Amino acid sequence: MQIYLDYSATTPTRDEVIFLIQTTLAQQWGNPSSLHEWGQRAATVIEVARSQVANLINASPESIIFTSGGTEADNTAIMGVARLYSQPQHLIISSVEHSAISEPARMLELCGWQVTRLGVDAKGQVNPQDLANAIQENTVLISIIYGQSEVGTLQLIPELGKIARQHHVLFHTDAVQVAGRLPVDIENLPVDLLSMSSHKIYGSQGAGALYVRPGVELVPLLLGGGQEMRSSLTGMNTPSRSGTQAVAIIAGFGKAAELAMEEMATETPRLIKLRDRLFSHLIDIPGLIPTGDLSQRLPHHVSFCLVNADGESINGRNIVRQMNLAGIGISAGSACSSGKLNPSPILLAMGYSDQAAMAGIRMTLGRDTTEEDIDWTAIVFQQVLERLRK
Repeated sequence: MQIYLDYSATTPTRDEVIFLIQTTLAQQWGNPSSLHEWGQRAATVIEVARSQVANLINASPESIIFTSGGTEADNTAIMGVARLYSQPQHLIISSVEHSAISEPARMLELCGWQVTRLGVDAKGQVNPQDLANAIQENTVLISIIYGQSEVGTLQLIPELGKIARQHHVLFHTDAVQVAGRLPVDIENLPVDLLSMSSHKIYGSQGAGALYVRPGVELVPLLLGGGQEMRSSLTGMNTPSRSGTQAVAIIAGFGKAAELAMEEMATETPRLIKLRDRLFSHLIDIPGLIPTGDLSQRLPHHVSFCLVNADGESINGRNIVRQMNLAGIGISAGSACSSGKLNPSPILLAMGYSDQAAMAGIRMTLGRDTTEEDIDWTAIVFQQVLERLRK
């Protein structure tokens, strides 16, 4: 019996998406920048997908820039704003950002920028008042992750974005884990930039998107032909990303977004029910500590750390390996670098000890997850723990 429970890492590509990618590769293989029929057929595919992705967040199609994935979308937001300034300014992020945000921030800091990393509470949430207090005269951008991939906590993006708008500061959110899983209405959400990813919503790897509110200027990361253009308030097209678009992959992204939009009303409540079922099975395990906010949480996300009665943690990677041997794919919350297991910076930021921060576990659910999968996973997990604790 094989059970995949790592949907926050990547989702299996849907059959409908695979079919469309194959068809596009066979029939719409032209360069979308070319003016002849072959090129214009490909260009039409791109624009259909742009509308589909835009509809997922209730945005205008011209506000969507296609990228190679969520990491490029995040980097475009951070560095695209930063490069507008000839002198270092002030950037605010949270202490629980994905590395696609924290690493560009670190690079800016090395270049003289001032970076404020907002602390979070034990559930992983930013206090809105802390954000308000951190804003300075030279603050030019705030970036706060929408749904934290490791512990599942949802940030108060409407409230945080409102504070940024009151201070006339650009606001970006990494919504890679949220878009397609929870409703996002950009017309009622006070954000200027928002990142998405195809392979988190059953599209293929290799495509992402950045929403850019009309009137917001960015300096492109990639210079060249300016294939991805967007309209500014002046009516002029502004180059936002260069490089020939991956037509088939983008087409698949559009299809995945369309299907996610159609199914969200039924799929999201189903996932929440399964998520809570798994938590209820595991909650009484000795030494198991749920991580993240249990209510303000991604609908598909279960996370926790494990500490023995003597205070020693159980190595998260060992649990992942043992579960894999049993045919169940889960994730360790801590990062592995050069063969060395390091404490999770996310859990450390939330106040967990070094020991506990090395014992984070994440189980994330998806379209193929059933109640039987949940029940069997809970049984196997407890058996694995019993063996490891002997």
